[in-house]
Formats: sequence, C-alpha cells, structure tokens
Amino acid sequence: MNEAPPVSLPGFTIVVPTHDRPTRLSQCLRALSALDYPRDKLQIVVVDDGSPSSLREVVDREGHGLDIELIVQENAGPASARNIGVERARHPYVAFTDDDCAPDPRWLLELAVAFAETPAALIGGRTVNALPKNPYAEASQELVSYLYEYFNTDDEARFFTSNNMALPIEGFRAVGGFSASFPLAAAEDRDLCRRWSEAGSPMSYAPRALVDHFHELKLRSFTTQHFGYGRGAHGYHQRRAERGEARVRLEPMRFYTGLLSYPMRRHSPAKAFGIAVLMFVSQAANASGYFFEKARASKRKTS
Repeated sequence: MNEAPPVSLPGFTIVVPTHDRPTRLSQCLRALSALDYPRDKLQIVVVDDGSPSSLREVVDREGHGLDIELIVQENAGPASARNIGVERARHPYVAFTDDDCAPDPRWLLELAVAFAETPAALIGGRTVNALPKNPYAEASQELVSYLYEYFNTDDEARFFTSNNMALPIEGFRAVGGFSASFPLAAAEDRDLCRRWSEAGSPMSYAPRALVDHFHELKLRSFTTQHFGYGRGAHGYHQRRAERGEARVRLEPMRFYTGLLSYPMRRHSPAKAFGIAVLMFVSQAANASGYFFEKARASKRKTS
C-alpha cells in the first residue's frame, strides 16, 4: 500500500540531459507528461548536449501542455548539461533522469514522501532494467543493483546513480553541482555523492521512486560503457587527490566474490551464470579503462 503524499507538495525541476537519441527522448518526455503531480509544481529542462540534429520538434511535440524548456549546448558531457539545466530551475528541488529512462507516474510523489521525512537529503530512487531480453542491459543493471546493496545500508547511503536522484537545489549549488571535469557519463554521480556526504548532508534511498531504464546494449557497447566507467573511476580518484582526501582503498575480496555470486541469489542457475560472466567482463573492461586513463594522465605530466 502506497503512503499518502505530503499535504503540501514541493516543487520540482526535472533536468534531462540528452545527446542524439530522439526516439528515447520522446519516450522519456511522454513518461514525464504522465506524472501524477501538480503541473504548477513541475518544470522540465531538457539540455541537448550537442546533438547533430535539432531536438526541438521532439520537445515541442511531447512537451505540449508542460512547463518545458530546451537548452542547446556544445557537446561537453552530461555533467555539464545537468549543471546548465539547474541554472534554469525555479523550484526548491531538482530531480535528475536520463533520456533513455521513463519514470513511473508516481515517481515525484514518492520523492516528495521521502523529502517530507528528510528535507535536506540527497534521495536516490530505484532504477529497473526495462529491456529484460537484452542480456547486456540486464547485466549492467544487475551490477548497479549490487552496488546499491553493497554501498547503501539502512543506517547510511553512499552512492546513487544520476538517472534517478533528487536533492534540494540549494544543497546542490552549495557543493558545486556535478563536476564538469567528467566528460563521460561515468563517475560524475559517484563524485557528487562523495562531496555531498563530505559536506555532512544526508543521503536516503526511496525504492518506490521507480524509473524504467531502456539502455540498448550489445557486447561492444557494453564493454565500451564499462571501459568508460573505468576511465571515470580514475578521474574520480584524481579529483579526490586534488581535494586532499585520502586515497580510495581497493574493495576487499568479498566485494568481488559477492558481485559474481549476486546473480545466483536472484535468478535461475542458467540465467545467473550468463549474468555473472558479463559482470566479470564488465570488471575486466573497467580495470582496462582505469589503467588506460592512468597511462594518459602520466603521459600528459611528462610531455
């Protein structure tokens, strides 16, 4: 049974970065237009991060009747795009999702319930794979689910992905927003969560704030994605070093054994084995990306 929404619902600005995915963006905007939330407390900002073709027609068609704005910037990455979107925000809370996502109609209502309990928190919702027949999308989301279970407990949350998170706009600005030094969709959310926690601000998980994720992947794009995550991880370590923070320790062996055994707890043996193999591939690609970026950084220092 769902909780009743707070008597006084807060206003939300939803920021959607997008790049050259008009069909997925169209689907995302249709989902946002179906949100069960007062229209006078809802603003949508779509930031086109340098798409080769205009997305104006998509936004005008799917955003009819909504308070929606399209901003176009040269390609600079989703972190920069989200920051640009927040600059146009008029409401006290900002919620982030991506162009290949479709929030549930009650998404904002569930976030509002969470903020009624912890108004100053960074809230992370639950994202689910909407392409169950795509093994690469399934494995990628399974990895995120494992990270949520590993890093977030009832007492403390440490990590949420940027395709389903919300926070007070003043708190977002106080920590400097997303770091535009992350040009890829990789580790910029991890970095924001870290700085948020270091500022002493709370984080909370709202599993009923659901978002469907339609991330089409094949073997090549799957390995490329996780290679990029490795590159982002190196950047994350560098930013921490620049801030004078302690070096990130490698996770203990139980993290990796838990990662590979995680699918066994959730799926049939045959399906679990396939997901576990892809998780292993993801970690190999991640490590490759990390050391690739480390070598590039070393080369830049000596040149």
